[in-house]
Amino acid sequence: MIKKTCIMAIAAMLSCQMMAQTPSTYVLTTGDVSMTIDAEHGARITSLKYGDKEVISQLRWPESFGSTFWTSPQKEWNWPPVPEYDKQPYNVREENGTLIMTSNVSQRMKYRIEKKFSVDEKANAIDITYSITNEGDEERRVAPWEITRVPNAGLIFFDAPTEAITPAGLMDFRASEGISWYQPDATNENRKINADAKGWLAYANDGVLLIKKFADLMPSEPAPDEAEVQVYVNRGKTYIELESQGAYTSLKPGETLSWAVRWIVLPCDADASPSKSLKDIVMKAI
Repeated sequence: MIKKTCIMAIAAMLSCQMMAQTPSTYVLTTGDVSMTIDAEHGARITSLKYGDKEVISQLRWPESFGSTFWTSPQKEWNWPPVPEYDKQPYNVREENGTLIMTSNVSQRMKYRIEKKFSVDEKANAIDITYSITNEGDEERRVAPWEITRVPNAGLIFFDAPTEAITPAGLMDFRASEGISWYQPDATNENRKINADAKGWLAYANDGVLLIKKFADLMPSEPAPDEAEVQVYVNRGKTYIELESQGAYTSLKPGETLSWAVRWIVLPCDADASPSKSLKDIVMKAI
């Protein structure tokens, strides 16, 4: 189900009857799961809840909350994120129960981003399909990249050999049940790892399990200096980014690549720890 809501402009105290003149959000629901997307601010996913429990970061520092989408490799745009993709308004339409949000073309990068959101009620999942269209006049190579910020707490895990995670020893990943597990810690530095996983990435915290499912890449398929799965830990005990990327693809002018990510949200033990039972939940869900 898709529901449109209104964000009240605090200064003007505008009402929802003035929807066309105010920022707007859209809420997708399936079972106990709800996802809120802010079309006015980069089509960012600003909330993901199981019941009344929030899964993603609600911090309000710049680049510290919600879930966004960038193009990869990062070295092509460096920092800050491209505003047309990350912060500026997206156009919105609905087609046959699918919510479609489309960015303006980046004047710098010459790409247009589209995000399609739909609900699979049988699977209790929300499907997101990201598209990148080359609106320039030259052939380009690019990869899709989803970045979801969560609290520095709980448990992160994915199917990859712990010894193959790079840089080695930067985060305390442990091997158990044939996969790699990380219980977040805090340091005074920012850290980021790369891994060749098996098409999924999971996060358990406060009795809720988030599973992301996407195409499994061959080691040669990510963009240069990037990876299928990345985990970024911000300094202190603030937030963590769960990152996944699609294949590095050549796009001629006018061509589009599409990349799908399924979000599955389920209940789990409040004090989740590495275990066969938690791994089995993921294997069954994907």
